[in-house]
Amino acid sequence: MGGRKPEDFESLGGAHHDVRVTSTSNMVAYWNRQIKDSQRGSSVTGQHGEPPVAATDRSASGRRPALYWLLVLLLAAEATLLAVATAYLLVEILTVRPDSYASAAAILVLTLIAAVWLGAIVVGALRGRGWIRGAAIVWQVLQIAVGVGSLQGTFANPSVGLWLIVPAVLVVVLLLVPSVVAVTSARDDAPPRTY
Repeated sequence: MGGRKPEDFESLGGAHHDVRVTSTSNMVAYWNRQIKDSQRGSSVTGQHGEPPVAATDRSASGRRPALYWLLVLLLAAEATLLAVATAYLLVEILTVRPDSYASAAAILVLTLIAAVWLGAIVVGALRGRGWIRGAAIVWQVLQIAVGVGSLQGTFANPSVGLWLIVPAVLVVVLLLVPSVVAVTSARDDAPPRTY
């Protein structure tokens, strides 16, 4: 364990429970309990199986607001459109000879990465995770930049620019609404890494 004593790892618990980790086998046992408890929908129990102090699942607190569902719908639509764009680019690279295979492959890979990223954001939003706000805002800023670029230049297309900018601004506003922030504030209760 890199010269650390087992006492250094005592009390590596989250805010709602205390976990005593003194060995690798205890760490594995902790993670097994975490997985089992998450499948049952309850929060993690302590080392000796005592009941959880408070539920950490956001869905346990009641119905989610309509603005939250609008946010999830917009993010899912963006993820779906990116997945469709990825499929289209894949078909194009296989059926049409591009001027540069390297550029076509790079655009395809970047689009695929963006689609997977947005898919992860949608899953995180459905789970009420707090990290999605930052990730979604970063994507929306990138989308606004592409939309502004679509409004200018030789190949300007105002309709594409507006279709990119308007939903992005709406998602940013929804991410900052207090009721949506309250629903997307879940944090993972995991012990810190013990290198």
